[in-house]
Amino acid sequence: MTTMFDRFRDVLDGPLRVRAEEGSSKVMPIGEAVARFVRPGMTLHALSTTSRPNAILYEVMRRFWGKAPRFTYVSISLTGTAPVMVWGGLIARAITTFCGDSYPTPGPNPVFTRAFLDKTLEIENWSMLTLPLRLKAAAMGIPWHPTRSIVGSSMAEENRHAFRLLPPEVSGEARADFENDDETVGMVRALEPDLSFVHAWAADPAGNALLAPPYGEDVYGALAAKEGAIVSVERVVSSEFLRRNNHLVRIPSYVVRAVCPAPYGSHPMGISNRGVPELEAYAEDYAFLNELRRAAKSTETLDAWAKEWVLDVPDHEAYVRKLGFDRILFLKGKADGDSWMPELAELDASIDLDAPPSSIETMIAVAARRIEQRCRAEGYRTILAGVGASNLAAWLANARLRESGFDNELMAELGFYGYSPRPADPFIFNYRNLPTCKLLTGIETTMGIFMGGKNNRCVGALGTGQVDRSGNLNSTKIPGVTYLVGSGGANDIASSAREVVVCAQQEVSRFPERVPYVTSPGRRVRTVVTDLGVLEKRGEGDDAELVLTGVFPDGGADLDALARRAAERCGWKLRVWGDLAIIPPATSEETRLLRLFDPRRQFLGRQDPP
Repeated sequence: MTTMFDRFRDVLDGPLRVRAEEGSSKVMPIGEAVARFVRPGMTLHALSTTSRPNAILYEVMRRFWGKAPRFTYVSISLTGTAPVMVWGGLIARAITTFCGDSYPTPGPNPVFTRAFLDKTLEIENWSMLTLPLRLKAAAMGIPWHPTRSIVGSSMAEENRHAFRLLPPEVSGEARADFENDDETVGMVRALEPDLSFVHAWAADPAGNALLAPPYGEDVYGALAAKEGAIVSVERVVSSEFLRRNNHLVRIPSYVVRAVCPAPYGSHPMGISNRGVPELEAYAEDYAFLNELRRAAKSTETLDAWAKEWVLDVPDHEAYVRKLGFDRILFLKGKADGDSWMPELAELDASIDLDAPPSSIETMIAVAARRIEQRCRAEGYRTILAGVGASNLAAWLANARLRESGFDNELMAELGFYGYSPRPADPFIFNYRNLPTCKLLTGIETTMGIFMGGKNNRCVGALGTGQVDRSGNLNSTKIPGVTYLVGSGGANDIASSAREVVVCAQQEVSRFPERVPYVTSPGRRVRTVVTDLGVLEKRGEGDDAELVLTGVFPDGGADLDALARRAAERCGWKLRVWGDLAIIPPATSEETRLLRLFDPRRQFLGRQDPP
């Protein structure tokens, strides 16, 4: 008996057949892709998720080293290998949010500082949310995208070519749709790169590419680029493999110019495998990053580093061989969610859990208490922190809140939501925290909605280079003197979180009466905790200023002496508000948690001398 399937077999097995492999192959070596598609003067975008397209960037460095190609380089952060690109004369202009070193502690990089002062590098500063929004606008084919961020900052003034405030009559109409929303709204101009570089977990030969979450800035730059994207991959897979994991495919083949096999192509950064267990993750190579950070301190050592790791390495395959099996195996193991346990056991003998608290530990513990107090008082349900001491304060506050049964979730910029920080590594984006997340997403959702949206219930915790009497923060630059690091997500947090708690070591140069550059306006900064005491905002509107409300005990010093010390290390006439409180130092419970989070004391610093 002839069935319907028999009658239509030629069609079912022909035009309607789902093929395991589809599309024309774009697979080629990285060297060929760079030679064919990268030209001097281009605006190049490097996509940032938990992975970075470093294998492609190394090849660009090999091909254009010392040739002054005058690239404009677009990336949410110039860190890792980016100083080497600047040193090699490749980048004339950077459009970014962070320009410096990120590990083990954030700070200025001497290569960027020299280039900034010599005016050989132009840095266009944005925030962690506004730069992806510019790329998203270009991908959508619209000229502008609305935002709350950077309003009232120095970035708004500097970037007048690409930032506008909504006219009052328009923003008034928009505000009418949102009860009690009287904030000024800005717009950022679309940013369209020439070419985008991406490192993905996998792609089929045609270029449909799979990226594992969290998604960081997301794929807008690749979708916006005029000439498409070069995609390096850990593995080239079949179209059938992508169909099985189609919920993670983020880049369609039609925007891809080349698919370049490059196992470990994100190194020295890592790559996540969340959602695709058959693919192996590997963590960031902290030792490698520290070696590069040390090399950047002098021209001789950076020349030697560039020669060893870039110029004398002919291709990516040789680079992987140079890394070696043992190093790669270690990084794979470090990406496992439980790898903190043997690391903490190894560090156990060096952790003094019973030593008295240092001034930095007390600063962090008191900031955590203030965050906890504000969460309880105002019903804040999420905390989003910057890197460093402020992040440890957020971790400590969240741990105490959850232990007491108060619902509260930690978030991190790149798309972490609801994570429980693991001991042994205080770096905010460390891979051990990924398996503990309740949700993985990207910057636009985390920063733009969970932290900055209408229904957010988020308190921000920030560090800073400088803070002034109005609570304005500067982490970008002292014009004419030095470049710091930029905003990262700080401006977005200060612009949109319900309120902000700041951690900062107190000295005159870091507490000027008025910061010379406003990275983050201080309108939501309510509390500044220093290593000397607590400053709180008092007054209304433009008259509101930070005043001293509490001090930390110091031996037998009386209140007057403690207040004088705080005033002497402040760049404005610091007022004492009401009855000055003596604030208890960090408790043993608080210090024990902090020392487990940061056993190497990367952010806790040295113990105070006896």
